[in-house]
Amino acid sequence: MKEISRRDMGRLALATAAALPAAARAQTAPSGPPIRIGFSMSLSGGLAGNGRPALTTHRIWAEDVNSKGGLLGRPVELVYYDDQSNGSQVPGIYTKLLDVDKVDLVVSGYSTAIAAPAMPVVMQRNMAFVSLFAANVNADFKYDRYFSVTTTGTDLKGTFAKGFIDIAMAMEPRPRTIAIAYLDSDFHQRAAESARFLARERGLRIVYDRAYPPTTVDFSPIMRSVQSARPDAVFIGSYPPDTAGMLRAASELRVNFPLMGGPMIGPHITAQKLQLGPILNNLVVWDVYAPAPTLQFPGVQALIERYQPIAAREGTDALGYYVPPMAYAQMQVLEQAVRRVGKIDQAALAADMHANQFDTVIGPMRFDAQGEWTEDRNLYTQYQGIQGNGIEQFRRPDTQVVLYPPKYKSGELRKPYTAGA
Repeated sequence: MKEISRRDMGRLALATAAALPAAARAQTAPSGPPIRIGFSMSLSGGLAGNGRPALTTHRIWAEDVNSKGGLLGRPVELVYYDDQSNGSQVPGIYTKLLDVDKVDLVVSGYSTAIAAPAMPVVMQRNMAFVSLFAANVNADFKYDRYFSVTTTGTDLKGTFAKGFIDIAMAMEPRPRTIAIAYLDSDFHQRAAESARFLARERGLRIVYDRAYPPTTVDFSPIMRSVQSARPDAVFIGSYPPDTAGMLRAASELRVNFPLMGGPMIGPHITAQKLQLGPILNNLVVWDVYAPAPTLQFPGVQALIERYQPIAAREGTDALGYYVPPMAYAQMQVLEQAVRRVGKIDQAALAADMHANQFDTVIGPMRFDAQGEWTEDRNLYTQYQGIQGNGIEQFRRPDTQVVLYPPKYKSGELRKPYTAGA
């Protein structure tokens, strides 16, 4: 067999490239001015635990797109600034992105508190806007170029707490009372409103219903008051520092509730999972994704496997089950709309987003007239069988089972909640 020289191999490679269709060649070599995508992101402050994984995921998406030829044959470039988890910083950042940096497209950073302050700026400039984990931001603005990548849907009051209440009402003996405690913030006020509305609709008597201020550091009085009300179910809305404080107070007081949980944001972050360990057992939390067999949408496992070693190097959330799938889907929505429209045209992009389905790593989605999902997907999951504080157990699907909605259910409710006692 004749050995092929390096020169012959080079000629063969050139001949093969010349034979490829133009579209295939362009796919490997994006060129021209970049398509610049701008956003603020919480890289410091209280929301950084979720903001940093979102940025890591956006970078993974950009790398993936550029490796496939970019968008419209042009490379994509991310332009972002740290909003310090402070909504007051956001309007200035988006003004700079649009007026100084001249970005072509905009998306939001993580959370309702960060997406909402950007709205007046993007509306003034008629930009299409895809948000991330922003609950019902458009309820008041009613902006027809807004699109939300979160699971809550338009009818947050009627659907957000439905899973929790349905789980409660299926228990034996059937519960009669509920306590509602929540952080005095926009998202958790809306969550509590849903719990209150649905509890009354299902005949549950509310025996405790109070908000606590963001400055709260001692959660024992709150948990003690809830405990003294002797509720059958406890619905709590909290952000990471509060969640840790609330659960540690529950552990110290040795609570025993048939059901406890709600939108307790915190265990979603790997570091808090490891810190709390068995205190999480039998806690029922609102979530958007879990490594359950019922939620293995095309591409999601590959993304997580790609994300985790990067997260280890960058020191971001180690498992990446909460933010990364949603953050990647956020960018997939933008990508698919641009590819279908074939140009950067804000009105045409918005029309496309309203008209078409998007196939993403968190499954297919469509947007309604308000830019929310046409079908909400508020998951309620339960932590089960946690022993110690090791990370490997959280990679198993039986450690966090899906209880609601029924189509994604992967396990059965365990009760009561005893804070690891």
